[in-house]
Amino acid sequence: MKVQQDIPLAPLTTLGVGGLARYFIEATTLDDVKRAAAFAVTRARDLFVLGGGSNLLVADRGYRGMVMKMSLRGIREKGIAPDGRRIFSVAAGEPWDSFVAHVIAQNCAGIECLSGIPGTVGGTPIQNVGAYGQEVSETIHAVRVLDLESMEVVTLSPAECGFAYRSSIFNTSMRGRYIVLVVEYALTPGGAPRIEYADLKRWLAEHAPASGTPTLAETRDAVRAIRHGKAMLIVEGDEDCRSAGSFFKNPIVSETDFARITEAATRMAKQQPPKYPAQTDATADLQFKTSAAWLVENAGFTKGTVRGNVGISRKHALALVNRGGASASEFVEFKKEIQKKVFAEFGVSLHPEPVFLGF
Repeated sequence: MKVQQDIPLAPLTTLGVGGLARYFIEATTLDDVKRAAAFAVTRARDLFVLGGGSNLLVADRGYRGMVMKMSLRGIREKGIAPDGRRIFSVAAGEPWDSFVAHVIAQNCAGIECLSGIPGTVGGTPIQNVGAYGQEVSETIHAVRVLDLESMEVVTLSPAECGFAYRSSIFNTSMRGRYIVLVVEYALTPGGAPRIEYADLKRWLAEHAPASGTPTLAETRDAVRAIRHGKAMLIVEGDEDCRSAGSFFKNPIVSETDFARITEAATRMAKQQPPKYPAQTDATADLQFKTSAAWLVENAGFTKGTVRGNVGISRKHALALVNRGGASASEFVEFKKEIQKKVFAEFGVSLHPEPVFLGF
């Protein structure tokens, strides 16, 4: 394991911005991970684990701590769960979409709608990655982590991970305590694809598979095609792909808040905002998820809007894009402008999805 100094981080991210890492290590074994953690501790440096760099904004001044590139690899089938699902044990450095392709080739359902998402397996439980009607928390069987307090490897159950919408203990209450090493997924052999999301239903209706009923592979192809059309699939040469994916989370709002958003839309002669149930607990207050993209566009930030060297993708209103030569500070200023206008128009606070490093 070689410790490097002053390594540029911009080339390791999809946004392509940011400064240097004071210390940098690529970890390919558990021993590498432990050594990197020990190195950071002995030098009183913070430790940041870098996966695919697809959900990350690095400050222009860089990061004064230790960046550990997670490169643990390997996929193996561990066994059968009591409910008949097949358990796959996947190292944190495996590319996520390659794993999705692998299990679909095995005819296993549960993550087909998460096709085309960039990044690595280790990042999926941290943010509880989700798209097109699925979230990884539905299939995660266990997460094996290095506990930086004890320096022991421990296994956490889904309940211990505290999964919620785009969150877990790893990015909230226990941020910085654990390093994800391996994620186990329980997937359904021969299961039917999940086709619930409106965009996916529409695409499949227009491109009906020859069989009449889409297979897992056809569903994966459909999801990737939809993502490609929104520049949410990494494609070489497409500048609209120089983003961190969706820059803002879809807001969860109360019934009263949603009524206020709807009233504002009516006053502005806008189409009604989308609304999806966000809570199934009958004892809790009724909540809805609405569209951050709708809020951004109807606050005046249409696709293709440009501010200096950054802008909104021409294909998706939630993707902030590096138009070439952008700085991290430009992204932050544009983010603030969007948040301020959305709050002024609709009274909704937008929260970013990407991790902000070095700010």
